[in-house]
Amino acid sequence: MAIKYYEDEKVFKLDTKNSSYVIALVDVENFICHAYYGKKLPDYHVRHLLRIDENPFVPSKNNRDRGSFNDSAFFEYPTAGIGDYRTPAFEVKAENGTKTAALTYKSHEIYKGKKKLEGLPATFVNEGDDCDTLELTAEDKCLGIEVTLVYSTFVDSDCITRSVRVKNVSGKAAYLERTLSASVDFEGNAFDFITLHGSWARERHINRRPVTVGTQMIRSFRGESGHQQNSSAALVSKGCTYTSGEAYGFNFVYSGNFEIVCEVNQFGNTRVEVGINHDTFEWKLEEGAEFVAPEVIMTYSAEGLNKMAQNFHDIIRNNLIRSSYKNKPRPVLINNWEATYFDFDEKKLYSIAEEAKKLGIEMLVMDDGWFGNRSSDNMSLGDWQVNEEKLRGGLKALVDKVNALGLKFGIWFEPEMISPDSDLYRAHPEWAVKIDGREPVLMRNQLVLDITRKEVRDYIYGEMKKVLSSANIEYVKWDMNRQLCDLYSAELSADRQGEFSHRYVLALYEMQEKLITDFPELLLENCSGGGARFDAGMLYFSPQIWCSDDTDAIERCYIQEGTELMYPLSSMGAHVSDCPNHATGRNTPFETRGNVALSGTFGYELDVTKISENDRNQIPGQIDTYHKYNELIRTGDYYRIASLSENGVYDCWAIVAKDKSEALVTYVEGMRRPNVHSQIVKLVGLDENAFYALEGTEDEYNGAVLMYGGFSAGGTWGDYSSKLFHFIKKQ
Repeated sequence: MAIKYYEDEKVFKLDTKNSSYVIALVDVENFICHAYYGKKLPDYHVRHLLRIDENPFVPSKNNRDRGSFNDSAFFEYPTAGIGDYRTPAFEVKAENGTKTAALTYKSHEIYKGKKKLEGLPATFVNEGDDCDTLELTAEDKCLGIEVTLVYSTFVDSDCITRSVRVKNVSGKAAYLERTLSASVDFEGNAFDFITLHGSWARERHINRRPVTVGTQMIRSFRGESGHQQNSSAALVSKGCTYTSGEAYGFNFVYSGNFEIVCEVNQFGNTRVEVGINHDTFEWKLEEGAEFVAPEVIMTYSAEGLNKMAQNFHDIIRNNLIRSSYKNKPRPVLINNWEATYFDFDEKKLYSIAEEAKKLGIEMLVMDDGWFGNRSSDNMSLGDWQVNEEKLRGGLKALVDKVNALGLKFGIWFEPEMISPDSDLYRAHPEWAVKIDGREPVLMRNQLVLDITRKEVRDYIYGEMKKVLSSANIEYVKWDMNRQLCDLYSAELSADRQGEFSHRYVLALYEMQEKLITDFPELLLENCSGGGARFDAGMLYFSPQIWCSDDTDAIERCYIQEGTELMYPLSSMGAHVSDCPNHATGRNTPFETRGNVALSGTFGYELDVTKISENDRNQIPGQIDTYHKYNELIRTGDYYRIASLSENGVYDCWAIVAKDKSEALVTYVEGMRRPNVHSQIVKLVGLDENAFYALEGTEDEYNGAVLMYGGFSAGGTWGDYSSKLFHFIKKQ
């Protein structure tokens, strides 16, 4: 078993391939304390790390200073109101209005495998996986509250997952005001805090800052994980690089409001907490009821950020994504959005499909504008009926014609939204999220549907199902283009309005679960104005997410570097678009646009009937390259070699096969500098005793030489040029 309980010392030891996590029961009251997380230990005798035999001592020895003990102990799940003045993970308001909780050990269970989180996305165990689970139940007898801390060890990917269940056995209602999913205390504060920040069209840029006394926090209030802060973070040792140093990663499997807190206390120790944003959360827990908090994936790397990223990639690919597409190439698609925006009809779409087929493209995706009276983004959201003035002959006729060419067909929806100028709003204005008596806040001239109401989500999903059942549609792009505000549901009583934001996310998950259950072979790509809901929760339902509405190859280098730190390359929706780029106005070589998009799902976002002949002629070769390397990119280990955002000169990353048999290196030049030597690139992850041939040349290199000496990327010409290098291990 990867999880063991040592009764002599009252220690729980959780092991993965290269890490250990240790929990100890402390003092006669059995406080649940954190003892260790880091490099794998062969032994479990670590209670001395708790320093409970020194001032202020445990309460049984020094009850006069119990508060001092509470304010310094490394609690595994810290609570509010007991004199621990650090950020709590758990806060509950009792019927008498008090908010104090004190949790002590009640019981535990260790078993093979892992249970499902009802109604929530979560990691799962495949046949043959080495995974154990610890359920550690604590109680507050005064409140009549039981809290079960759930830990699962995914041994091979070096990950531990955590979630929390809260049960009310008091006989009275209680109100959960903070129920975070994980808390970890670390010795010292010699760390940096890495988060992914941005805004629309520049999501998930890497932000690294020193940990300092006080509280640093990232969070979302937007009803989604958000463009602005991603729901993942890392705590890393000073000087940690991609190839060396310690890194602790946290990835929240949730798609709504979140918070990740990094706090250094008066003694210079660091606490990291992850969970639902408590500022927009309150949950009325009736007697006998249970609340389940979402899951956090944690990983530890002693080999820098690359290894942390690889661990996340492995567990997400193998134990979170469920799609039938998870282990096979995605079709190369062309999306008509940047080609036509709303100005299209069935003839225009068919002309794009005809040309696309000649070039080797495999799917046509019809984006926004095919339904209701949707001639601009000011109207018709919610009216999911085909506009037969645009698509003369109907949707099935178009899909059949496109299929006859040998192309698959996909379609765009924005199911969660409603336009004030829509038939649906005129029929059901009460279905929109708004507060009676207040003018609702518009964004993109649209409102949000209250999908927490069963009648609303059933209606919307029913309309989607009619469309998807009417023709051979094999792909759905599920978009969501604004954030939530005016939070209120007429279906919830006043003492349950704090539940709205979480209920909204649960409703979204229910709708997507129905979709992939009813259409199991469907390729679902999630999107939220691009990358506003790029999180592990959505990857449970779709194997890929549209990475950003910004398809500029250079901006994508920054976006994709941050994304790749926490999520697998196979999850990144990435397309080649036209220039000047629609988001930045930048011109980049068509070859570079293809090379950058190659590290994602790969497709096109342009009008193939209008681009230059030179660009068009490159498409068949790009598609051949995608098919040639896709399995390696989809399954291999990612290594970041250089960062354009850091050095300002070039970007470089590699994908190395698990068996080290091949490596694909992508090199992207920034602004071209005159009178400089070629760049020496040092690879990572190869077999240092083997020799590798550079494809397309007669050159051979020793693996150690490639890693420690490097190779020359050769001369490039012009701004933003790029190259691919494929190294193949000699037998």
